[in-house]
Amino acid sequence: MAASVPGGRIGNLPAEANVFVGRRHELAGIAGLLGTERLVTLTGPGGVGKSRLALRAAHAGTAGFPGGTWLVELSELRDPELLTNIVAQATRLTEQTLRPLLQAVCEHLTGAPVLLVLDTCEHVLDACARVVQELLANVPDLRVLATSRQPLGVPGEQLLTVAPLPLGERDDAVALFAARAAAALPTFTLTDGNRADVAAVCARLDGIPLALELAAVRLRGFPLHRLLEGLDSRFDLLVSPARPRLARHQTLRTAIGWSHELCTPLERLLWARLSVFAGGWDVEAAEFVCHGGPLDPEEILALLASLTEKSIITRDGEGAALRYRMLDTVRSFGAEWLTGLGEVEAVRVRHRDYFRWIARQGEAEWLGPGQWMWSERLTVEHANLRLAIEECLTAAEPETALELTGSLWFFWFACGFTEEGRTYLERALRRTPKQGGPEYTLAVWAHRLVTVVPDDLEAAESVSAAYVWLAEERRLPVPALPLTGASLAVRGESARSAVLYGSVRQAPAGDGGAEFFQLLTLAVQAYLLASQAAFERCAAVAGRLRAECAKRGELWMRAWGDFFVALAGIGLGHPDEALRPAREALSAKWRVHDRIGAAAIADLLVAAQAARGEDELAARLLGISRRLWHAAGLPQLGRPDRTIFHREYERRLRACLGDACFSAAVSAGRELEPEEAIELALGGSLDGFEV
Repeated sequence: MAASVPGGRIGNLPAEANVFVGRRHELAGIAGLLGTERLVTLTGPGGVGKSRLALRAAHAGTAGFPGGTWLVELSELRDPELLTNIVAQATRLTEQTLRPLLQAVCEHLTGAPVLLVLDTCEHVLDACARVVQELLANVPDLRVLATSRQPLGVPGEQLLTVAPLPLGERDDAVALFAARAAAALPTFTLTDGNRADVAAVCARLDGIPLALELAAVRLRGFPLHRLLEGLDSRFDLLVSPARPRLARHQTLRTAIGWSHELCTPLERLLWARLSVFAGGWDVEAAEFVCHGGPLDPEEILALLASLTEKSIITRDGEGAALRYRMLDTVRSFGAEWLTGLGEVEAVRVRHRDYFRWIARQGEAEWLGPGQWMWSERLTVEHANLRLAIEECLTAAEPETALELTGSLWFFWFACGFTEEGRTYLERALRRTPKQGGPEYTLAVWAHRLVTVVPDDLEAAESVSAAYVWLAEERRLPVPALPLTGASLAVRGESARSAVLYGSVRQAPAGDGGAEFFQLLTLAVQAYLLASQAAFERCAAVAGRLRAECAKRGELWMRAWGDFFVALAGIGLGHPDEALRPAREALSAKWRVHDRIGAAAIADLLVAAQAARGEDELAARLLGISRRLWHAAGLPQLGRPDRTIFHREYERRLRACLGDACFSAAVSAGRELEPEEAIELALGGSLDGFEV
């Protein structure tokens, strides 16, 4: 789902953490190249500022890309096979699709001009080249801005080498150092008296932005002249004669190495151990993964604060949302020290075990009042979960891999990651030498679950039953309605065999999976009854589903109960009564990031408002529905020429409203930002609904 960025534009660009300094010529060069070329790659050594420059250029150019400006951060990616998944997730494309995911991404990005920023490509270079080439070949209005230490090698690629900042008392390097020094030490100001020393520091650090920023923080503990002396005496620190390095790399390591030297022994140890995390961590994770030996868990919070003060790590959020991150170059330095300490395997195992525990906790509590919290938490920890799974898959521990990937069934199934879940589950199952055992059963069950859902999600399809009733009521022609590629009978048998019969023998007993299976059985029964227009019986079964979910405080499956209650209300001729449960279903699906569920419920609201005679509102909701289906990775369901539901509603509403009014209403709905669209669908106000 597209997100709003400053200025009301579409994309996922994060806010710039501090003032951008210099690079006027580079920014102009990037803007010029993106105006005429389709792939621009910023190259240069680590720490030279490629990522920051790309982010600034993307922010500056958002107006030229009405289709969205999307940042895809790749530094945490370990498995090149997941590159397409990362692109899909960054661009808010739900993975619930049986089509090749790269094809779905191409369709998702097609339309208005789009800018895709691929940051830190060098460690997955071949995969980046393949995906970029495919995207450029199939998305005519796409521009790609990449950062990499070496070119991608794709035909048509234009390179822009990012050099260190210009040196001199009036140049960008001095300006950057002064800005960061003032941020670290508010009493610092650049004057004629200290300008020469600042210029000397910048020259000593070769104008490398990361080195300058790390050095600027040292002014909290050293006067400027001592800072310059320290750099002079430590220039060759950590540079091994047996491993000669490029001069710029040596300089960057000097700056990081000096920061390391100024840390206490416990701070250094924590820095090294924190390098195993991907995508950040919270205090609890750091305490579990990094404790041991001289490092007590009770000391870690204070040490995190100290490393933040030294700009080794950065801190985001407050309270329960507090997280820490580390720049990739700084993490690499810590990883080298961890290797030198001989602790890599032990700390990685603790990391794996912590996220296995997180997965088990999430599974145990998913069907309860903490569901929304777990949806948010695991989405934030996605990169760490991937890393833990990769550790299991590469450590010759098939049972552990089965357990972890299987325990995450709810994350794959309900939070929009079915394609990734299916990939990991299949890898884990292939690596298992023998069948049987609870871990194997759990993984097989989870694989069945994520394989049933995509592209013919039963509840999403059943909305066409509402169309059947409306068509008959309004004396519209009723063709035999295929439900996104399968007839009612075939789809019903598919649901029966794949979910009910197939899973009942293998549903894991005594845990959240078995409980979820019972609720899913009720949902499938409601679906089958709705497909047969047995609306009173459908409402009864859906009521049982809602009651069972209410006992647990569960949101995701309860929303499908609300969906079928609303659908039955429309089918029985009571569209006014359908609005409340439909809106509650939409609110819940939106909260737990189920974008396909939200799109299906938007269709239901189109039917409800049309049945109430609210034709203009129904047309606007139709525009919202199309956008939601497109964002969910099923654009064919969001095009009026691809589904009977949308085609017939377009025909009827156009006849009621007239061409101009209908088109304006649909366009207005489709152009709404996500939060505005959901607010309109919920009745014009978020009061009473938690979005």
